[in-house]
Amino acid sequence: MLDKGSASPYDTRFLREAAKYGGERLTAPDKIIDLEYFFCFYQKVLEAWMSTVRLFPALLLFALLFAPLAEAAPAGTGSIRVAIIKGAEKIRVEGYGLAVTDGRGVRLAVSFPAVIRRDRGGLSVGRHLTHRLTLSSPGVIRINGKGYRGIIEVASSSRGLLVIDELPVEDYLIGLINCEISSQWPMEAVKAQVVVSRTFALYQKETRNNSLYHLESSVIDQVYDGSDIEDSRAAQAVEETRGEVLTFAGAIIQSFFHSSCGGHTEDSEYVWSVSYPYLRGVVCANCSATPSVLWEQTIGRRKLESLLKRRGYAVSGLRVIRPVSRNRSGRIVSLELVSDFGALTIPAVKFRAIVGYGVIRSTDFEVTSVDDNFVFIGVGYGHGVGMCQWGAKQRAEEGLSYRDILSYYYPGTRLERYHTD
Repeated sequence: MLDKGSASPYDTRFLREAAKYGGERLTAPDKIIDLEYFFCFYQKVLEAWMSTVRLFPALLLFALLFAPLAEAAPAGTGSIRVAIIKGAEKIRVEGYGLAVTDGRGVRLAVSFPAVIRRDRGGLSVGRHLTHRLTLSSPGVIRINGKGYRGIIEVASSSRGLLVIDELPVEDYLIGLINCEISSQWPMEAVKAQVVVSRTFALYQKETRNNSLYHLESSVIDQVYDGSDIEDSRAAQAVEETRGEVLTFAGAIIQSFFHSSCGGHTEDSEYVWSVSYPYLRGVVCANCSATPSVLWEQTIGRRKLESLLKRRGYAVSGLRVIRPVSRNRSGRIVSLELVSDFGALTIPAVKFRAIVGYGVIRSTDFEVTSVDDNFVFIGVGYGHGVGMCQWGAKQRAEEGLSYRDILSYYYPGTRLERYHTD
C-alpha cells in the first residue's frame, strides 16, 4: 500500500514472555536476564521517563524547531517472490552455512554441494525424499553456479522443478539493474530504471498476491539473474530512490518499459488492447544513438510458413507480406499475408510474437520479398510502451533528472513512497 505515515504498534512480546514464565529466566538477544533484573530495569526506565516529562515543554520546542531537518524513515517495500528456474529435472546447490528444511519445517542433514532432483513425484536430496524444500544461508545461495540472496524454495511440478527466490524488494532491484541496463549509465537514468522496476514488481506483487510467485525472472516480466552482477552504482541508485514508486489517481501503475522506441513510444491499446492514461505514446528522438535502433532480418519463406501454420494460419505458397495500417507512432497495426489460399489479415503484435521477439524486434518495419526469402528492415527494440531505456539514457546525459525522465514517459503520474505494514 502507499505510505500514509502510520506508526507500527508497540511490541509487547517481551512483557508477555515475562507474564508467561513468572520467575523463570527469560531469553533476550545476546544475554539471559532474571525477572528481578527486568523489573529493576523497568523501574529505572519509569524514573527516567518521569524526569523527561518535566522537560516536556523544552523538548516540544526543540522538536518544532528541528523536525524539518530530520530525515523520514526509509519506506519498507517488503519481499518479492521470483521464479528463477522452471521445468528443470535437477539443480546443483552450494553455499556457506546452508540450512535445509522439508515441507513440514523439519531440518534435514545434507552435505553440500548437493543435487536436488525430481524423484517419484517429489524431490530427493541426498537420502531424503520430500515434496518441498526451503534453503537459507547467512550469505548467498548458489544454484547451478549463480548466486542468489534471500530464501530459496524448491518444489516439484508435472513440468519439472520450480525454484523460487524470496528476497527483499530492494535487494532484488540491486541484482536486476545490470540485467536490464548498465549501472555505468548516467546515474539519473539508472535511478529512473530502479523506480520503474520497483513499480512494476510491486504492481505484479499486488496483482499476483495469491500465486506461488509474483514475477518471472525473464523478459516475460523483468530479467533477474541473481546477485553476481550487483555493484555499488546499482546499490546507490536503489538507496537514493528507496521505496519510490509511480502512481496514478492514488494507485500504483503498470510501469511497462522497453529497450528503444525508434523515435516515438506507443499507446498501450495497440499492444494489449487496453488504454491507460499514463501509457500514451510520446515523441522520443533521444534513442537515435541506440546500437539496435536499426535492424534487419532475413527469414526463409518455408520457415515463416511453418511458424504461422503452427499457430493456425494457412499460408502455403506465401508470396506477399504488406502493412495494412499504421498508427500515429508509425508502427504497423495489422499485416496482410497473401498466399495460395488467398489473403488474410493478422495483427502486427501477434505476427511478432509468432516469429519471435528477438527476430522481429519491433512492429515498426518494412518488408520485401527477395527470391525465396522475406527481408525485414525496422527500427526500435521492444513493444514501445512506457519508458524507452535508451531514450532515458540520452535524456540523463542532457542533464535531466530521473523525476523529469519519469514524468515524460509516464504523463500524469506521481512519485510516491510505497510502504508495507
